[in-house]
Amino acid sequence: MTSVPSATDQQAVTLRYNNGAVALHWLIAVLILTQLYIGFVFAGMERGPQSMQWFSWHKTFGVLILVLSMVRLGWRLAHPPPPFPDTMPRWERLAAVWNHRLFYFLLFALPLTGLATISAGGGGTTELLAGIPFPLIPGIPDAAGDTLGETHEVLVFVFIALLVLHVAAAIKLQFVDRSRAAGRMPPLRAPSDAKV
Repeated sequence: MTSVPSATDQQAVTLRYNNGAVALHWLIAVLILTQLYIGFVFAGMERGPQSMQWFSWHKTFGVLILVLSMVRLGWRLAHPPPPFPDTMPRWERLAAVWNHRLFYFLLFALPLTGLATISAGGGGTTELLAGIPFPLIPGIPDAAGDTLGETHEVLVFVFIALLVLHVAAAIKLQFVDRSRAAGRMPPLRAPSDAKV
């Protein structure tokens, strides 16, 4: 059974993420949006020196997202999220919990499938920006490269769908439901006439 936190005493409970979680959330969000842009531009380019520069950016942002996601997961385990308001329907709480779990899964799966794709058939290192070497995953057969690349692409579109759902839910909480849950992730704030 999935545990869905809720506030038992609305006056005594702080219904917002702490500053560390907020900083990591928005930093990773900016990196992801930039990474999506870079990925789609790179995918549409003809192979050459310019596309390889974009690919270096793509790999570098992927590594940054992976490292920050590890930090974020550690932070999340040490600092539980704020409870949902009791007025929030149970199905919305469950949807929010699973949306976050899928986000965490994809924050690891996307960089790792990307790394596995470029590791297929080779070993050693790959170059990030400024020629920084980053280790490849050893032992991945060359024949797996296409399948891994296709998996990576599918996960990108799953991530985009999840992102659209996440943003739509935030807008709904803020402007339609006018719920206190809207203020869990600053700089969003709970409406002054929010349901308690």
